[in-house]
Amino acid sequence: MKIHSLFAHGTAVLMSTTLFLSSCQKGQEVISQEPVFALAPVIQSPTLPTTPYFYANLVLPNYFNQPNVTNANNTPSTNPITDNGATLGRVLFYDKNLSANRTISCASCHKQGNSFSDPVTFSTGFAGGKTTRNSMSLLNARYYPNGRFFWDERSASAEAQASQPLVNPVEMGMTMPDVISRINSLSYYPALYQKAFGSTTIDSARTVRAIAQFVRSMVSYRTKYDVGRSAFAVNQNPATVNFANFSTQENRGKQIFFTTGACASCHGTETFTSPGAKNNGLDLVYTDNGVGAVTRNAAQNGFFKSPSLRGIEKSAPYMHDGRFATLEQVVEHYNSQVKPHQNLSPELRAPNGQPRRLNLSAADKAALVAFLKTLTDTGIETDVKYSSPF
Repeated sequence: MKIHSLFAHGTAVLMSTTLFLSSCQKGQEVISQEPVFALAPVIQSPTLPTTPYFYANLVLPNYFNQPNVTNANNTPSTNPITDNGATLGRVLFYDKNLSANRTISCASCHKQGNSFSDPVTFSTGFAGGKTTRNSMSLLNARYYPNGRFFWDERSASAEAQASQPLVNPVEMGMTMPDVISRINSLSYYPALYQKAFGSTTIDSARTVRAIAQFVRSMVSYRTKYDVGRSAFAVNQNPATVNFANFSTQENRGKQIFFTTGACASCHGTETFTSPGAKNNGLDLVYTDNGVGAVTRNAAQNGFFKSPSLRGIEKSAPYMHDGRFATLEQVVEHYNSQVKPHQNLSPELRAPNGQPRRLNLSAADKAALVAFLKTLTDTGIETDVKYSSPF
């Protein structure tokens, strides 16, 4: 059910050739020089605890240990989450010094209070330009089995994705050589790289690994749903029992989600993530073909990454283009407005092949929205270890 981008990635705007040339999507040669912009003042050193916060060994609920969850974890053996690695990633994630004019960071488009998404339809870059896709929530990004990132899944991993906003001419406007030069100029980084990787060497590989560690550490497990779920056995079906802490309406919405609404066919694990990209029938003809535009496979036109539903109440607007402002609009789409696109995913088709219509009553639609709001994670929303260290 959602709701389609990790670090929204817009198309390039025309920029003065006296600044720099950068084309991360086409692989063209990049001319590396410090962009000529009026720079904001250098951000002061981060404030960090003497002992790093816990990122590597989160105490997750037992039901997170089921195979359909653990098998979806895309953390590579070559880049496991460590406390010091994610700490470095946190600083990089919030550091505005890493944009051309020191005004934008990764967190500018992925705000903690908005489930690490952006509450506007399209994000604003360092020079005022706009992205062309909505910024996807980062919650539970590590539980996406194929490990791919962006709405169109063009990056094969969090590591491959991490550099793209930095070098995008709309978003942060740098080149990777300039990013590394900028990091080397900041006195607080050598010690952080030493702790994270065993030496003070600062390079692009270590930089993207640290950011990826921080992003993968953003696991949602402290919701009203989790409070109710924890009262039952690991292997017990949450659709079949009423949660004591839920209202009658929320329990009804939960039942619809897992049964008649078939929402769980795409978001059925305890992390509420999908196993891959879907065509959810937003349009009959797509102006943005998503995955199909990357693979050049017409059978994948209209496919977009399906993020976790955890934290969805705070991650509006919804879909890859931010077309829906409310959860009520999202529910109505799946209730009655799914388009019969030729690539429509099977989960959204009726037995006759046409779009499935839920035909929910007004009360049931409201109940489904109420259930989705039980997935709001107030824990991660206020957790200092995910906040800005500056």
